Amino acid sequence: MSVAFLVCLSILFGLSAIGAPIALAMIVAAVSYLGMTGQDLALASEQIMQGLYNSFILLAVPLFIVAANIMNAGTISDRLLNFCVAVVGRFRGGLGQVNIVASLIFSGMSGSAIADAAGIGKIIIEMMTKDGRYPLGFAAAVTAASATIGPVIPPSIPMVMYALVSDTSVGYLFLGGITPGLLMGGVLMFMVARIAKKRNFAIETPTPLREIPSLTINAFPALMMPVILLFGIYGGATTPTEAAAVAATYAFLLAVIFYRAITLSGTYKILSDSARASSAVGLVIGGALIFNYIVASENIPNTVAGLLRSIDMSPIVFLLLVNVLLLLLGCILDATTILLVIVPLFLPACRELGIDLVHFGVVVVVNTMIGLITPPYGILLFVINATTGAPMRDMIREIWPFMGVLILALLSMTLVPGIVLWLPRLLGYGG
Repeated sequence: MSVAFLVCLSILFGLSAIGAPIALAMIVAAVSYLGMTGQDLALASEQIMQGLYNSFILLAVPLFIVAANIMNAGTISDRLLNFCVAVVGRFRGGLGQVNIVASLIFSGMSGSAIADAAGIGKIIIEMMTKDGRYPLGFAAAVTAASATIGPVIPPSIPMVMYALVSDTSVGYLFLGGITPGLLMGGVLMFMVARIAKKRNFAIETPTPLREIPSLTINAFPALMMPVILLFGIYGGATTPTEAAAVAATYAFLLAVIFYRAITLSGTYKILSDSARASSAVGLVIGGALIFNYIVASENIPNTVAGLLRSIDMSPIVFLLLVNVLLLLLGCILDATTILLVIVPLFLPACRELGIDLVHFGVVVVVNTMIGLITPPYGILLFVINATTGAPMRDMIREIWPFMGVLILALLSMTLVPGIVLWLPRLLGYGG
């Protein structure tokens, strides 16, 4: 490892520590490395252009962002919430359960934890805290914890990014995320029920059974989006990128024609917001492409793989150590940085140890999602704080039980690869 690379890392983490945008930190660090090693600075733009031009799958990212923004701007989220209230709102801690079930459904549409937390999460927090039924900190913590499911159940923007750096099938990654996502939802619902019983939270007035059919019909077009996406991808009708375009188009037609919830000016705002969000993601990906070139030129992946060969580490021990490392990094780095900069370092070692890359990818994505609610960085905590005003101190105090059960779920899918791989294998995956 050269002095130039150590300086590069110092610049990257130093700028990140003082709050600089991670894309800027990566680009400045990379250009500094190129300058110190005497390489042509034009290599930076060349790596970005080649990486983006050769990665058709990256088109899925802005398309999923558009779909999520359309659903948040229209009344689709409201209709899904009404349906969830009718189904699970009648139990003790019912609105907490609604929060989680809504995230499970919404995750099949947006692919983004932040879109989940900022959109449907804001609405459910207001419902939970109305008339003092639930403490604001608890409602915000449940929302943050349940939003982590969003990028695990397909579609998933982080899985698209992992596929970019690992050359793994996006379709099989999406399939591999379904069971872990349901497992995460199950353990969170268990924890909500336990806390609700312990604190004696009020039982909500149940929705009359006669109203459930009409609420289901009202939400049915929105509930069909995950079905359309999965059928398109796994039925062979569309690629994941084309499925993202279908999702955006379907959400737009649903909001404009069926629900009549978006105006022309609203459409402009959705597209401009999506363009800004996509540009931010694109800058991070561009910075990561340069940084990955530097990592490869320093021969770090092969060095890591050789080190593992020399110490004869078992695959399980390697996975557990990677989990611990990523959980610690999740306290200070965002998920995109971990996926695009840190994870590629481990891929040669995974191949060397015979670890399935679909299994590894899903475990990594779940790990980075837990990082989104890990203090002190916990970007989801900041998003909810900004959108609802929930005090950070209260959220952090309430988040620990939910983090605990999510880590147990992560441990189970790490030790039992079948939790991730049984569905992809059922549909033809040979790994």
